[in-house]
Amino acid sequence: MKICAVICEYNPFHNGHAYQLGEIRKASGCEKILCLMSGNFTQRGDIAVLDKFTRARHAVENGADIVLELPAAFAVAPAELFACGAVHLLGAIPDVKVLAFGCESGTKEDFLRAARATLSEDKQFKNLLKDNMKDGTSYVKARTDAVLALNGDVDEAMLTAPNNILGVEYCRALLQQKCAIEPLPIPRVGGGYADVSLFKNFSSASALRAALAAGGKKELKAIKNNVPAGVFADLKTAGGNAYRQAAVCALLSKPAEEVTKAPDCSEGLENRLRAMAKSNPLYDDLLSKVVSKRYTLSRLKRILAQNFLGIARRDARAYLDAPLYFKVLAVKRTDNAALLGALARGSFPVLARKSDTGVLKREALSCYETDGRATELYNALTGVFTNQSETLFV
Repeated sequence: MKICAVICEYNPFHNGHAYQLGEIRKASGCEKILCLMSGNFTQRGDIAVLDKFTRARHAVENGADIVLELPAAFAVAPAELFACGAVHLLGAIPDVKVLAFGCESGTKEDFLRAARATLSEDKQFKNLLKDNMKDGTSYVKARTDAVLALNGDVDEAMLTAPNNILGVEYCRALLQQKCAIEPLPIPRVGGGYADVSLFKNFSSASALRAALAAGGKKELKAIKNNVPAGVFADLKTAGGNAYRQAAVCALLSKPAEEVTKAPDCSEGLENRLRAMAKSNPLYDDLLSKVVSKRYTLSRLKRILAQNFLGIARRDARAYLDAPLYFKVLAVKRTDNAALLGALARGSFPVLARKSDTGVLKREALSCYETDGRATELYNALTGVFTNQSETLFV
């Protein structure tokens, strides 16, 4: 069986995602589409608008064949760790031959060229990186500027457009891990990654989340036009949650030496965050006091989420070198035997029932327990009960 993989969040699943899955099926030449999806917390450091099982069901109902969970330790991580963790899992499935991803521009060769350039970190690069950070520029921006300065054949858009940045990280991880999976960029349609403008039928997930938060009749109508009918029915009943203030409470309840273990935390950020939280206890107010040229909003939000979930840098890095697991969230009922069989040919155990977890050892068990903790916290914050050991047959 030839499988094309997609690394995704579907927060929420929308028309653009359905379009992408259709294009992937045509362009990849693969028989099946496997989605590796973030669970209940996302790469921007936010709680998902719908639980992971509901979002996985939406994917299978609208073009995917099977959905696996990207462990929380990777899902709530900077782009490099996010991509490396995903490729670590996908590279362990022999039938996965292609990795598709959305992009603003560029060919496969463009992405691989940029990825190779980012892997070359010689003395000249390190000196330029250090100089670029002297004025308070973030590490990511400083690295991008250094790569472009030293590699005239790299298209700047590969390292500056949001989806392209992740695409380059996926290709970088494929090269680092010597993975034979072929990258397949798929051009985006409609709203951009961070575009909060509502379009007729291809708005971004960011725009839809903002509209959902606003909750007016006009916004609900726009959402209805931008998502499949089944997704809209679930979004209409999606309630609020207490995550943001819970994250601030978690920050204040832990000593600085615990907060500093978060993968995105460095340079004494734990002290600044905790100090600002004491006088600015509201989530948005706290972030507005700390965000800067060097410390981006997404990074700060991830630190709060990583701390809230108890994700430590050392553990997340250890998981990259360990045999993990394939946690099945949802699978197409008519093809489940073949799809689960394809996973069984992989290097890691398949988790489709509660009893399957008995084979997990050390790092894999620790990683799975973090996923379970994220599920329990999501349940408590939203009042929506989901069972971590569940698998949906759609």
